[in-house]
Amino acid sequence: MDVVRQVLEHRPVASSGSAAPEGVAALRFSVLGPVRVWRGTEALPTGSPQQRGLLTALLLRDGSTATAAELIDALWGDEPPSQGLAAVRTYASRLRKILDPGVLVSESGGYAIRGLPDGSLDLTVALDLVDLAERARADGEPGRARDLLREALALWDGESLSGVPGPYAESQRGRLEEWRLQLIEFRLDMELVQGHHAEVVSELTSLTAAHPLRERLRELLMLALYRSGRQAEALAVYADTRRLLADELGVDPRPELTELQHRILRADPTLAEPAAPEPASPVVPVRPAQLPATVPDFTGHAACVEELGEVLASANGRVMAVAALSGIAGVGKTTLAVHVAHRARREFPDGQLYIDLQGPQARGAEPGTVLGSFLRALGTPDAAIPDSLEDRAALYRSVLNGRRVLVLLDNARDAAQVRPLLPGAEGCAALITSRGNLGDLAGAHLVDVDVLSPAEALRLFTRIVGSERVARERTAALDVVAACGFLPLAIRIAAARMAVRRTWTVSVLAAKLADERRRLDELQAGDLAVKAVFEVVYGQLEPAQARAFRLLGLADGPDISLSAAASVLGRSEDDTEELLEALVDTSMVESAAPGRYRYHDLLRLYARGCAERDEEAPGERAAALSRLLDFYLATAVGVYALERPGDRLIEHLAPTEGDGLVFADRSEARDWLFGEARGLLSAARQAARTGESRKAADLLLAVRDLAESGSEFTRYESVATALLDAAVAAGDERTEGRVRAALAHLYLLVGRFREADHEAGEAVRLGGATGDSWTTGDALNSRGVIALYQNRHGDAEAHLSRAVEYFRALGDRPGEAAALVNLSRVHLATGRTASAIALTRRGIDIHDAMGSALRGANGRYALALALTRSGELDAARACLHEALDVFRDSRQRLWEGMGLFRLAEVDLAARHFAKAAAHAEEALVTLDGIGGEWRRGTVLTVLGHALSELGQTGRAVASWNEALDIYERLNAAEAETVRALLLERQPCRTHGGA
Repeated sequence: MDVVRQVLEHRPVASSGSAAPEGVAALRFSVLGPVRVWRGTEALPTGSPQQRGLLTALLLRDGSTATAAELIDALWGDEPPSQGLAAVRTYASRLRKILDPGVLVSESGGYAIRGLPDGSLDLTVALDLVDLAERARADGEPGRARDLLREALALWDGESLSGVPGPYAESQRGRLEEWRLQLIEFRLDMELVQGHHAEVVSELTSLTAAHPLRERLRELLMLALYRSGRQAEALAVYADTRRLLADELGVDPRPELTELQHRILRADPTLAEPAAPEPASPVVPVRPAQLPATVPDFTGHAACVEELGEVLASANGRVMAVAALSGIAGVGKTTLAVHVAHRARREFPDGQLYIDLQGPQARGAEPGTVLGSFLRALGTPDAAIPDSLEDRAALYRSVLNGRRVLVLLDNARDAAQVRPLLPGAEGCAALITSRGNLGDLAGAHLVDVDVLSPAEALRLFTRIVGSERVARERTAALDVVAACGFLPLAIRIAAARMAVRRTWTVSVLAAKLADERRRLDELQAGDLAVKAVFEVVYGQLEPAQARAFRLLGLADGPDISLSAAASVLGRSEDDTEELLEALVDTSMVESAAPGRYRYHDLLRLYARGCAERDEEAPGERAAALSRLLDFYLATAVGVYALERPGDRLIEHLAPTEGDGLVFADRSEARDWLFGEARGLLSAARQAARTGESRKAADLLLAVRDLAESGSEFTRYESVATALLDAAVAAGDERTEGRVRAALAHLYLLVGRFREADHEAGEAVRLGGATGDSWTTGDALNSRGVIALYQNRHGDAEAHLSRAVEYFRALGDRPGEAAALVNLSRVHLATGRTASAIALTRRGIDIHDAMGSALRGANGRYALALALTRSGELDAARACLHEALDVFRDSRQRLWEGMGLFRLAEVDLAARHFAKAAAHAEEALVTLDGIGGEWRRGTVLTVLGHALSELGQTGRAVASWNEALDIYERLNAAEAETVRALLLERQPCRTHGGA
């Protein structure tokens, strides 16, 4: 800030009058880039460079007068022209004609710009934004500070005061550019505070290359690398900086940089990612008179305790405070409410009332009876208590008038039962618990009580069982609380059983709870049982609601959409939504998001038990899951057809009995695919157990984009492996071949080439044996790409040429195009660049003709490789940018990351080393967790080349060392290439390691 305040000595002051005539748009000026003037959206001519220099000098005076001598000095310095004064007057006259009347004024032989409204100069807008950002940082709001800084930096449009001559403009330009760099550092600092360390490494790499002597940027880069788990590179940055400063300036790094190096070397824990601030302690609570005792080992729900404490405290000065807690049975609503009420006792010195309304029971407490009890507790004699409900409610409110009383209404059935019992008097409050949602209770603050966090659950278990027993088997204890679904009642029951059985270890209890079919039976102790509290609510459901609860609990996915649920029940979406919302109101099902629903783990087990016990129709459970699988397959086929027009796969998939969803466009279809990923993969896995492996295998093929994007690799592999086992056990060679083809493609994507080749070879064999032409063609294509990556070019060309002919004979144009594109890469690898380009263009033409944007993007990706080899770097870059747009739009993170990697290679070939390093860093971030270690090694190798060319040899060596470790673990041929790079720079390696 100090740098730019030397440019503007005073902050802008709003004019008391408008400079623009009525009905005329106001003037706007920019200096953060070319010096320009607008009236509204119309750009105004600013004249010659010297005339813009005069305007600049006046704008940066912020309304104060500049004498003619000062302006001459600003424009020409020590060598003004003989007619300098006349020139200044001419420039001023011309400016006055284009500006509003009264803006450019003459006084005391000089000139000034006056009467501009706030926000008319981009520089002053930037200053205001930065002031707000500094205040946000001081207030502990780094996210807001970062957003304000981004807004301020977006005001720059190139170099400040660009094209403006003169010594004055030159000096101010330097100050403004210095300020911009300070703001970038400020913003990056806020990014790090927010935990975005991996994301900023690429930007910091580019900035340090552009400003190698700027130590603050180096410091931020070291911290970002360290927090990203790249300690060796962080230390290499310091080594590179120390060497550069010594060579260029003959100085050592500044103390802050040296101290950061020391902290990294000793793994200072305070360098870890900043944690979110601890929530403020809740207000000191109060103790009601009639409440049950609070449990001494109350644990968790800290946010709810704070929130409810604030609601109850707000009763002072308000008509009435009402808070209603809802949640599934066993979540601890009563325990939480009692705990909160005890803590709030000081706010209600005139009395505390409590009643269990027994809402879940067949006959809950009658409001009239409850009012009689309350009136007696408040000192009303029996003879004065009226008979009717209305009169009792009126007297109750009168008695409470002027008092400050807390009323806890536990286990409410519904809002109608509660309304007569609300105090209605200023200073009073009501705290209500209910298994149902009391959304129709006017003015109530609604709180949905969730299960405990894993840490809270472990703490509760430890308090009951004892720290010594838990400390010896912490992992087993975590398994226990997870098996309890982090439900407080279940944890209390499990811990109570453990506490009275001194010979049990925690592992024994964990093993008992690991059996899902026995889990609910294990969760009972004395008169406490999880199943019993569920049974009470289940018994009150309408028959259609109970059926929906049972059947929807059969699905394995983490949640289920409304449309998928409708398919399970075989009902319309409207009917299904009505049933599900009723279940949400009873807390038997949760609303995960609009149109999505989920079960608590224990409620799901209970629902499945009910389905086994209560489902009368033979085969109804299997039929429900079959309808769900059909729905997913039919909808996925529709998505596939939109994403890959003309692709022949869908002709080879099993027919479905039900219809799927229909989407208006690719974007809507992709939203569905990625939103339903876990649910549909879970349905496919279930099918491996229920005898529908064939449809499930086809579903895997239809949702290949999930695997190819990298987002669902692990789940996809797990499901495919389960289906493979099921197909082999059933002797179903057709399904086995398709699953092996899917696995081959999956392993190919992540560089597991030996496994991929085995699966593809088996798929070719099985496809031929069963007459499954799709499997044969797909596996041939995969075998060719695998051989290419393994540098078996002869095998690769043979497999891919066969695949081209195979697809061509079948009339499968998309398959032919994909094989041609892959064959082009074999030609490229064997020095036939021209034919590689021709083959790729043929493949792209087919994809484009069929409207397959994603596969066309894959073709352009391959074309870019060939163009890079032929030296057509601009064309290669254009192809990659075009492909990247499609990859991002299609949510293909794997291909997005690889596209960025290939851009880095193009930049390297063009000797744009800073850009190459930045693109490689972006690729590493994008590919984090996907694409496999082999691909990470290739990106690190290119990153090392770029860093080496930038003179950052320490980081380069660190990148190559990491790549070498990866290749050696994979026994990959690329290890020799990287090892040779390191041997060439052995001194650097030793230096970096130090």
